[in-house]
Amino acid sequence: MMSILSSYLMRTILVSTLLVLMVLLALATLFEFISELDNKMGDYGVPQALLYSVLRLPQLAFEMLPMATLIGALLGLGALASHSEIVVMRVAGLSVGKLAGMVAMTGVVLMVITALVGEYIGPPLDYFARSMRNKARFQQEERYSGNAAWVKDGPVILYLERVNSEFEFGGIYLFRFNDDNSLRSIAIAENAGIDDSDKWILENFRETRFLDDSIQVVESALAVESFDVSGDLLGITLVKPISLSAKGLLSYIRYLKKNNLSAGQYETEIWSRVSTTVTVVIMPVLALSFVFGSLRAAGSGGRLMIGVLIGLGYYLASEMIANSGQVYDLNPAFVTWLPSLALLAVTAIALGRVR
Repeated sequence: MMSILSSYLMRTILVSTLLVLMVLLALATLFEFISELDNKMGDYGVPQALLYSVLRLPQLAFEMLPMATLIGALLGLGALASHSEIVVMRVAGLSVGKLAGMVAMTGVVLMVITALVGEYIGPPLDYFARSMRNKARFQQEERYSGNAAWVKDGPVILYLERVNSEFEFGGIYLFRFNDDNSLRSIAIAENAGIDDSDKWILENFRETRFLDDSIQVVESALAVESFDVSGDLLGITLVKPISLSAKGLLSYIRYLKKNNLSAGQYETEIWSRVSTTVTVVIMPVLALSFVFGSLRAAGSGGRLMIGVLIGLGYYLASEMIANSGQVYDLNPAFVTWLPSLALLAVTAIALGRVR
């Protein structure tokens, strides 16, 4: 009996959530496409803008799943309440706690889907979309074929004039420092790259060394250097945090902390993903608490409005608090979990008032 009811509730919420998600993604894709029309440049035209918008769909789905889950659960459970099916379940002996546990299981299923999309589908497609857009816009201008990058490896700071996906760096500058942070040497190479064994190959290398009482210049047609910066790690510097997988984010955070660099932006991104994923479990239970209360006799329009307002409030609060946390250097884990904890508190209070 319990498994049948649980399956019935799960199917109802999942179907409603899927329908809501499709509508939200259609609207988001339209707005994304319209905004991309202002970025037309080079070979980046209307077809490429449409392709870019479509490739961004999984990442948008990840961001919208908490809102879609809440609205879908409100509509699905609200329909059951309107037909007195929730009342019948209560009369049959189901407590509020058991009903909450059943709908929470639906949240767990959606959480797993959210985690898979946010880790394996959304980031790589988002990166591919951005790369495709940049290549289409700037492919005829060689100087835009890559991005300049600063990299720190202990006492050495590297400046790469042009980093691209093939790890062709163009010119490279090396600044070596002593233990007291005084400058030990400055070097330049006309071209650089990383071989299969992660060795740095520097062409037409010239280094100026600052000794105690003199300056020494060393030149070489080809120099080989070994830095604790692999091709994979360097490739991460080309990618926006939103386009990185959790594995890539954690790897880059470790690198930044090892070199005493700020990792706040990347820590905020990964904690935001974790909180967004977990919040999906809370949303169906929150919807259940509203269905028991003032929305029990409300129409689908009223439930939709409530869901949209709460979902937008959660999304805006998450973005605002996360950005504020970076500005004021607050703990990323704390600020990204605040909206989710607030929703959890509201859910607990609302369920506690149900009789």
